[in-house]
Amino acid sequence: MYKGGKAAVFCGGRDCRNNRMEKKKGNYAALLPILIFVILYLGTGIIFEYVLHIPMGFYNIPIVVVFLVALFVACLQNRAVSFEDKLTLMGQGVGDKNIIIMILIFLEAGIFVGVVGRGSAQSVAYFMLSIIPQQFAVAVLFIVACLVSVSMGTSVGTITLITPIGIALASTAGFSMPLCIGSIMGGAMFGDNLSFISDTTIAACKGQGCEMKDKFRENFGIALPAAILTVVLILAISLRSPASDFEIPEYHLIQIVPYLLVLIGGIAGINVFIVLLIGIISGSVIMLATGAIGATDLLINMGAGASGMFETSMVAILVSAICALVRAYGGFEALLGSLYSIFKGTKGGLLGMGILVVLLDIATANNTVAIVMANPIAKDMAETYNITPSKTASILDTFSCISQGILPYGAQMLVALAAGAELGIEVSAFQIIPMLFYPYLLLASSLVFIFFVTKDRKAAV
Repeated sequence: MYKGGKAAVFCGGRDCRNNRMEKKKGNYAALLPILIFVILYLGTGIIFEYVLHIPMGFYNIPIVVVFLVALFVACLQNRAVSFEDKLTLMGQGVGDKNIIIMILIFLEAGIFVGVVGRGSAQSVAYFMLSIIPQQFAVAVLFIVACLVSVSMGTSVGTITLITPIGIALASTAGFSMPLCIGSIMGGAMFGDNLSFISDTTIAACKGQGCEMKDKFRENFGIALPAAILTVVLILAISLRSPASDFEIPEYHLIQIVPYLLVLIGGIAGINVFIVLLIGIISGSVIMLATGAIGATDLLINMGAGASGMFETSMVAILVSAICALVRAYGGFEALLGSLYSIFKGTKGGLLGMGILVVLLDIATANNTVAIVMANPIAKDMAETYNITPSKTASILDTFSCISQGILPYGAQMLVALAAGAELGIEVSAFQIIPMLFYPYLLLASSLVFIFFVTKDRKAAV
């Protein structure tokens, strides 16, 4: 039994994939650990958020603990496999090269964000607002959020930084508050999807074994039309509103340099470790030379940035261990069998991957976790339907960002609402959701890409 399970995890040839699809019987009971996780996390989150009214209820749940419970359930299953053999399977799953690379990049990206801090991102925002006429300010907010999120690699961080600026703009210049906040959230998801240092990009690329520059090229063709249409739509609405002057605080333009270096290096295809190292070194030099921070505080911030990636790294480790057992027990064969019966061919496979990661994101309210969980299943589908790793990574990242950008209980929405509450602004999620133009247009662009741009390729045989 163990040998068969091990082969199911680590068999890499086409004949083995076809064997799994055609001969090995799937075991739906093996999916129990994933079901347990969804019930515990989603159920507890709903109780915390909507019954007990705990602020940021979903994010008060220790997701690492919930995954540990799911892993414990997986270890109790299938008594035909000894515990020692289960540990071996988990070790082989966690020890995969892409998982190790993913964790190292997470840590380095955390250090980079710790070095450059928030002032750099605010400088980007104020610089853009200072050179654009006031009547275009809401569209500029969206563009600023796009640039900041691409630079920072975090949608939540972008929303935290830019939302107070958007609220001030709406209050003083007379623009719609939900429109300003929705524009910022949309721009934040643009960068969450495209940034080279975004958790989702790292997880999708390393999970599928593709280069970030290749995924970026696939992704950019989907995201850019949606972003352009979003700007047009925002302008059409905001230009009908009277606007007054908005005061621009002091900012330091030189702090933008580390972000630009990381962005240029990533697009140029330089190794991501080197790109992030350049960003860390340049950011450290600039922050110290300008007196923005002391050497001791800089080191503390580096440590805090790396520590901030602890949960994400642990989730990647635990999900890899759970998935190794679920696959060995036949759970993925059962799930793939269902997906293959519904979604056929290249276009169907891409749509199936997208729907899978959306459902996982709805269940977890965390698009990085959703991608990590979907990666092994999507990789199997990609190999069967002859879909390139970069295209697979692009679809996983894009669809997860679509759902995450709309969820009323997602971190992005909750942070935006919290920023408003801190400034005494009463606005609800359901006022903002209709103004989230970018995620809706990104969905439309993705569907056009799948059904009208993508060509069906011959399945692997």
